[in-house]
Amino acid sequence: MRRFGIGVLYALGGYALGAFAGYFLIEWFSSNVHDRSVEAAMTAAFVFGPLGAVAAFVVGFVRSGRRSAGAEGGA
Repeated sequence: MRRFGIGVLYALGGYALGAFAGYFLIEWFSSNVHDRSVEAAMTAAFVFGPLGAVAAFVVGFVRSGRRSAGAEGGA
């Protein structure tokens, strides 16, 4: 249960980081001239944010398992 909780905390940070990065990437590279800010906001919230959250959850889940397994195995 501890590993899952750490994974969720990582996912929250990953969502925020992915959403901010996605927003600025779309703002810089989109060729849309009429509603670029709306495109950037929606893509960040519904594509880059969730992708960042999933990736960060996996990283947090795996990293927390290694630490606890190493601590238990070495004692």
